[in-house]
Amino acid sequence: MTLARLALAAIISLPLAACSGGLVPPGPARPSPAGPPASAFAKSGPLMGMDARHLTQMFGTPRLDIRESAMRKLQFANGRCVLDAYLYAPARGREPVVTHVDARSPVGADVDPAGCAAALQRR
Repeated sequence: MTLARLALAAIISLPLAACSGGLVPPGPARPSPAGPPASAFAKSGPLMGMDARHLTQMFGTPRLDIRESAMRKLQFANGRCVLDAYLYAPARGREPVVTHVDARSPVGADVDPAGCAAALQRR
């Protein structure tokens, strides 16, 4: 490439580079809602739609029971796996139900939630 072409390329690219370096100001802050509706997470799978009472009957006393304004997390574990069930109320005033489940081995590797639930029931 000749020196003239290099200079021309530099002159052309400078204005374009200036256009891409600006920051976009953040939009106005919105108040966060109390939590997403349960329908936002609805999936099929093991334990979906069960309430805390049913989970406790299946697996015994949870190792953790964490409650926040719109969410409840129950954790069940044995030597084979750890299962986290996330419960949200499907509507205001209704009993929270499972909308999401995570399962992992005791060292943190992902495992099949259905297999973990079966292992927890065998106690």
